This record gives sequence, structure tokens and C-alpha cells, in this order.
Amino acid sequence: MATFSSIKKKTIVGVVRTVEARYPDEAPYHPDTNYPEYPFNGNISIKPNYAYNGVRQLLHALELDNDHFDTPQWNPLGYLIKPGMTILIKPNFVLSRHFSGKDVYSIITHPSVLRAIADYCWIALKGSGKIIIADAPQYNCNFEELINTTHLDSVHNFFASFPGTMVEVLDLRTYWSKSMHFPSCIQPLPGDAKGSITVNLGKSSALYKYPQPSKLYGAVFHRQETIAHHTGEKQEYEISGTILNADVMISVPKLKVHKKVGVTLNLKGLVGTSTNKNLLVHYTLGSPSEGGDQYPDNLLTGRQRMAIKFERWMYDNFLAKNTVFHERIHRFIYGFLYLKIFAHIGFGIPPEKRMLDTGNWYGNDSAWRMVVDLAKIIYFADKEGQLQTQCPRRLFSIVDGIIGGEKNGPLTPDPNYAGVLIGGENLLAVDIVAARLMGFDPLKIKQFTMLDKEYDFGARRLDEIEIKSDWTEISQGLEGKSNRFLAFKPHPGWIGYIEI
Repeated sequence: MATFSSIKKKTIVGVVRTVEARYPDEAPYHPDTNYPEYPFNGNISIKPNYAYNGVRQLLHALELDNDHFDTPQWNPLGYLIKPGMTILIKPNFVLSRHFSGKDVYSIITHPSVLRAIADYCWIALKGSGKIIIADAPQYNCNFEELINTTHLDSVHNFFASFPGTMVEVLDLRTYWSKSMHFPSCIQPLPGDAKGSITVNLGKSSALYKYPQPSKLYGAVFHRQETIAHHTGEKQEYEISGTILNADVMISVPKLKVHKKVGVTLNLKGLVGTSTNKNLLVHYTLGSPSEGGDQYPDNLLTGRQRMAIKFERWMYDNFLAKNTVFHERIHRFIYGFLYLKIFAHIGFGIPPEKRMLDTGNWYGNDSAWRMVVDLAKIIYFADKEGQLQTQCPRRLFSIVDGIIGGEKNGPLTPDPNYAGVLIGGENLLAVDIVAARLMGFDPLKIKQFTMLDKEYDFGARRLDEIEIKSDWTEISQGLEGKSNRFLAFKPHPGWIGYIEI
């Protein structure tokens, strides 16, 4: 039997399969059927919209307001959302393009899924309240390009043409960079209008008493900033005020593999709630024999280890200064002397080894702790960032797995045409089911199995999760070990470790 600690009642997760693993391509992504509950009568697509139909089918599979299904009164999110509330829909908008030229929707949430969810929020709000679609993407996400690609402006303008509920689309970041995270490339952004809330988890952090805080590495080159916020009882994160102030957060992640924590779903997707990514621990310098998890033992030759350590020395002594002057020194020494000369005389790192560097393998013992901390914040931190014993906001999730991402995830994955949507109230339970559908063993993924026992996340036994689905094999539960279902290929650093 699974080893999650017991909970008192079944946690429900729904799974539906779409007719085809295909998104609509015409914004604002109207449904192709004038459903009885549809609030925008007459605005119908003449082309199939499998995403909208799938979201509707999923809400029905979860048995939400079943007594009114297929009537004008059906309000599946009405138990969760009340008029006057602020609803935060949080997609995965990590990047604005696929840098290997493949389908960008193997990386980011498709706007047609967001449109369908927003429609059911609109129904529940009954003309009073606010819907915010917001995320804090990676530093090199061009938000203007993202809007142009997703046509979210068309979705926003459609809602704005109707009176009542307000709809906004927000970039929560304070800056972005058109290329590298260098001072000369950084461009400021307005940031979150409600500011950033500092949350100190203290002894409740999964990083508390971490044995090597001086070797921690965050999102960018300024390691001392990461270390300063993750030492002793100071375990701090900066979280979007807009998100913490929302009455309801609906997480809409992508079904994707991840190089540092195995999978990117709801919990890992919470990095998009953080307005300072450098407070998010990514890995620990060195190999395990050196007290780190940056790369496996015996991966590198002696010269290659010297090259890796030289790179980190360059980061700490030049890029971490965060000035254009020191950036230029780094560009000359690293970009010219090292890459043009020394890399060709035995100090270069082959691509297959470079892929495992920076904690991109199953032995990463740092990043999952950051994920657990973010889960604790979104589950238990109030508007002021103080931890409570009960969740101060309502949560819901729909995972966009119509097209997922496999292999080199989360940033340059191959598309997996999975054709599924997975959802429910419990973010952790939804993630566990999603990982199992991907063909992975949830009990081998630390972000799921190592959640702190001090707080009740509502799902810690596989047999306490009930799956509602017409997919017979998965509806029978998570205990079986023979079916790989969607058979996602893991990141190369995780091959042979997390598959069922």
C-alpha cells in the first residue's frame, strides 16, 4: 500500500479525454455548441472547440451541480465562486516561444482552456466581481509576444464588450530580459499593482536546516541574494500580492516533464506566483560527494569539473556584481577566452553532460524543497503572508494536457499529443493523478511524497484519491503498476528513475 499518511475522506480528481488532441485556432475561442448554460448566446464557433467541450465535460465528471446539468441554471463553479469575488486564473506562461522551433503549446497553457474556465467563472460571478488571468513568467518571456501568440487580447476584449464582471490579463514581473540575464539586457516592467508580499516560512520551510546553504543557487547569478533569504530561520519568498489577495485561485498548468523535479504541474507551476525568482532555490553547487546536487558523481572528467567550477567562479565574481562593467569582463573572459580557446582543448562540456548540469537530474535534492514551500504558501499563507492552519482562499485546478511536453522539459520539450484534461479542488491530488497518467510513479517524485506532516494538504495516500472518469483503467485507481497510460518520456536526467 502507498505510504502517504492517511486523510479522513476521499479526494476527488476528474480525468477526461478530448475528441482530438487539438486546440482551436480562432480567438476568442468560442464553444462550437450553444450550451444551455452558455452566457454569451449567439457567439458560437463554426469550427470544433475540443478544449471548451473538454472543460465542460470535466466539470460534469466532477459531479459539480449535477442536478442542473444541461439546463440554463447549471453553475458548476457556484459552490466555489460567489458574486463579488476576485478570481485568479493562473496559467503556465513560462515562455513566449519554443526556442527549438516546436509547438509552443507543449510549453504553455492554451488560451482556449483559459477562455472556457473564465466562462464558468463568469457564470458563477453573476455580473459582480473580477476575473484576473495572471502569471510571473521566466525572465526572458516577451509578454507582448506571448499576447500576440495566444491572442489573449482578443479574449480580454470579448469579455470587455459585456457589462458587469471585469476581466484583466496581467504580467506580474518587475522586469524582463530580451536574451541573457545580463544587466545590459534587463528592461523594467510595472510589476504587480498590489506589490509583493514577503513570506517567511522559518522552521516550517523544507529548506530549514538544509546542510549546505552557502552552496545554494537560485534562478540567476546573484547567489548571495538566494543565500541571504535561505539561511537558518530566515526562509523567505516574495509572492504576488494580487495572487495572495484573490478569493479563489484556479491553477491551469501544462502537463509537462521537468528537468529538476520530474514533472511540472500545479505545485511546480507555483513558481509563477513568485515575483522574485532568485529566492527560488534551484540546486546546490557541486556533486553529491561534495555535498551538492548540481550534477551526478562521476559525470565529468577532471578538466570538465575544472571548467564547471571556473564558470561558477566567473558568475560569483563578475555577473553577480550586476553591473555592465563586470558583465563586459565576463563576456571577454568567458565568451571569448574560454568558449573560443580553452573549450577546444579539453575543457569543453559535451551537450549530453551539459544537459545534466545545474541540477537537471533525479538526484536534485534542493528544488523539490522550494516546490513544497510554495505549496505551503499558496495553501496556508493569508493576504499578509502569515501562515494559517486553514487555507485562506479557495483552490481549483484544471491541467491542460491536450498537448503536453516530454523529454527536454520544461522549456524545450517535444509535444506529446495526450488529449486529456485533469482537474479537481486539491492541487496535490490532481498532480499525483496527472503524474501517474504520464506513466510515472508518484511515490518516486519527492515534491509529492515529502510534504510536511505539520500541515494537511488533503492528499497523502494514493488509495484516498478517487478518480472520476470514463477512462476505465485510470478510474480504477492509482495502485496498479502495469499501465503507463500516456507514456511520457522523462527528461534525460530522469530516465530509468521515475517511470512506473
